[in-house]
Amino acid sequence: MTSLFQVTTRSAALLLLVCALFSFFAEAKKEKDERECEVCIGAINKFKEEISEELYGNVEKLETAFRKYCKKLPKGGKENRFCYFVGGTEDAATGILSNLIRPLSYHLPSDKICEKLKAMDSQICELRYDVKPDFTKINKMKVGELKKILSNWGEDSACKGCAEKADFIKKVRELMPKHDPEEWKKLQALEKEL
Repeated sequence: MTSLFQVTTRSAALLLLVCALFSFFAEAKKEKDERECEVCIGAINKFKEEISEELYGNVEKLETAFRKYCKKLPKGGKENRFCYFVGGTEDAATGILSNLIRPLSYHLPSDKICEKLKAMDSQICELRYDVKPDFTKINKMKVGELKKILSNWGEDSACKGCAEKADFIKKVRELMPKHDPEEWKKLQALEKEL
């Protein structure tokens, strides 16, 4: 016959085990994605490189400088989209720019600024830079990846009659010297080795 003490001890041990497992999985989930907020951090760091140290003391001048920085970014780019989200572009619908400028004025690190901005608008940290495709594996790419490469090159209509994956591969290889000559040279060198 088990005593009440043994039952309580087993229950406590089981409870501790459940708590330990819960905290382990909670910590594992908390591990940060290395690409999270990459556009936000990148844009702020590039802006920091462009400005002089004396601008940090004046929030109004810092904001004006940031708006100028945003204005010269290419339309449709990831960093331009970031500027839109924080209110740094003329057509922006939001006004959280002060939440970027104020912490920046007292040299808060870019990643910490982005964490604060993420709490206000999660889209800010969902922006990611496009990952450059590995052209050495062009024959293993999916049709969707090949279409995206053509789209990124502005060649959406280049493969209108393409029906097979081989057609898309052929078109990407055909246009590669024009749009990505460095990768084309690497691919040619690799194919000569084989």
